[in-house]
Amino acid sequence: MTSAAAPAFADTLTSSASPVVLDGGLSNQLESAGHDLADGLWSARLLADRPEAIVAAHLAYYEAGASVATTATYQATFEGFARRGTGHDRAAGLLTLGVELAREAARRAEAKAPGRPLWVAASAGPYGAMLADGSEYRGRYGLTVAELERFHRPRLEVLAAARPDVLALETVPDADEGRALVRAVRGLGVPAWLSYGVVGDRTRAGGPLEEAFAVAAASEEIVAVGVNCCAPEDAGRAVAVAARVTGKPVVVYPNSGEEWDAEARAWRGRATFSAEAVSGWRRAGARLIGGCCRVGPDAIAELAARTG
Repeated sequence: MTSAAAPAFADTLTSSASPVVLDGGLSNQLESAGHDLADGLWSARLLADRPEAIVAAHLAYYEAGASVATTATYQATFEGFARRGTGHDRAAGLLTLGVELAREAARRAEAKAPGRPLWVAASAGPYGAMLADGSEYRGRYGLTVAELERFHRPRLEVLAAARPDVLALETVPDADEGRALVRAVRGLGVPAWLSYGVVGDRTRAGGPLEEAFAVAAASEEIVAVGVNCCAPEDAGRAVAVAARVTGKPVVVYPNSGEEWDAEARAWRGRATFSAEAVSGWRRAGARLIGGCCRVGPDAIAELAARTG
């Protein structure tokens, strides 16, 4: 953890009266600073090319009131780096660097405003994120649970060794990959949250939410379950299902509400994310609340103000 006085991350979920405020979308914050992320590695490309830009993006969210910074490792995989000619050892170093950059941002935030516990969540996206073709929004890759576990475990081992406060297993499209990730984090010694991408009352792959959340119910390593990278309108009912099925604290961080046009490579529609929805999510069981794509520091600042 960032401060010697800060409580353990998992303990905070059950002991604090207020929810833990997460950051917003890292990619949109980087793009707003002028960085081109049109790359198969997405924001992970900047781990090697512009690490200071990542620190600045994390710092913007901490200063807005977030207590958790999520690392730029969502799309960082050994396979993805290999396609760019980056060897295994260098790739492992970049994964570790992702955690270190978030730690550096936390140190700078604490120097300006000491006394607030700040944490680092090491992001691990689904298998489809490595493919960089939108597969994380469809799932069902034709791989077995065992094959998915073998894909995820080496990267999670490296991230865990960097000692983040929590692993963020995020934007998971279906229960099969959820099962693989629950298996892959066993014995790593770092707590994790598991969050699915959802549409309506189903996972992105079309499966029932009850089944998806149930795969984590008995896991000691998974300290929170929930949803991310979904429409704000779909978040509330998913939070209630996650709490009911697992009895665990719930994590929720939806998108802005705009929709991504893959052909035009542009966002369409209007933003519907509102900090006013927080009270409903809290009543349904949410203990970690933030934003995902297109949710920036201003929205997180409002959210933090509303949560106290």
